[in-house]
Amino acid sequence: MIKTKNRSVRSFFFSPRIAPYVFVAPFILFFLVCYVYPFIKTIEMSMQQIYGFDDITFIGLKNYRRLNNLQFYTALKTTTAYTFWTIAVLIPLPIILAVFLNNPKTRGKGFFRGALFMPALTSVVVAGIFFRYAFGEQATTFVNAITGVFGMAPRVWLQERGPAMFALVVLCTWRWLGVNIVYFLSGLQAIPRELYEAAAIDGANAWDCFLRITLPSLKPVIIYVLTISIHGGYSMFAESFAYWQTHTPGYIGMTIVSYLYQMGFNDFDMGFASAIGVTLLFIVMLINIVQLTLMGFFKKEAN
Repeated sequence: MIKTKNRSVRSFFFSPRIAPYVFVAPFILFFLVCYVYPFIKTIEMSMQQIYGFDDITFIGLKNYRRLNNLQFYTALKTTTAYTFWTIAVLIPLPIILAVFLNNPKTRGKGFFRGALFMPALTSVVVAGIFFRYAFGEQATTFVNAITGVFGMAPRVWLQERGPAMFALVVLCTWRWLGVNIVYFLSGLQAIPRELYEAAAIDGANAWDCFLRITLPSLKPVIIYVLTISIHGGYSMFAESFAYWQTHTPGYIGMTIVSYLYQMGFNDFDMGFASAIGVTLLFIVMLINIVQLTLMGFFKKEAN
């Protein structure tokens, strides 16, 4: 009787129709519990005024109306500028470096790959502390000492909007350059060498091969890197927090996520913080949909 029951249970789970659902069930449960439920709960909290676990009042869209303030617009402007500049650096530069590292004639490729990828394994807090001191206002700090060699006066890097943005982009570039190089290297190694050989026979030079073979072949990787870069730029928090914590002079380093953190965990206004989070989600979704549409991603899928 017991053997018959065990056989029926085993045949149920190993059935070609049931087994796929058994394997994907853990992911589905994890996705529902850790993503869908928090998302629905966040939307619900964004329409509430929360003072504690027992003092919750439904206020409709009032929290979203409160987004019409200087801090939010400044945070949105800073985050957008940061995302733009990181994309402007972290797509062309990794492509160029990946092309050189993929060249069979390049020496020490393994060393450079490891050295460029190493910052991604470093704690952003530790890196942020180093860069905060490197961009210090004293004339003897690392960056001011380097600029001083060229006759430039010391600057208060983290107290002015332009230099502060430069410091943020430098930290982001140092940390994520190697990761993007790995992405583009994987794309370059998938390009058949025969294409370059045929182009060379037709008289194409290195620049022609780069424009007509390398870049078009890297388009799927570029779309992927651009998509995750938009998400990473708008969700940036650790870099800003490492530079300024929560005391940003003139809101020059305040991003949307740091504004969310300030409202939720410093001012304990979880309802308003939830509204900021939901708004950020839809901003990123809208930008990514526009970007993917312009790059022909959905058209390619339809074909």
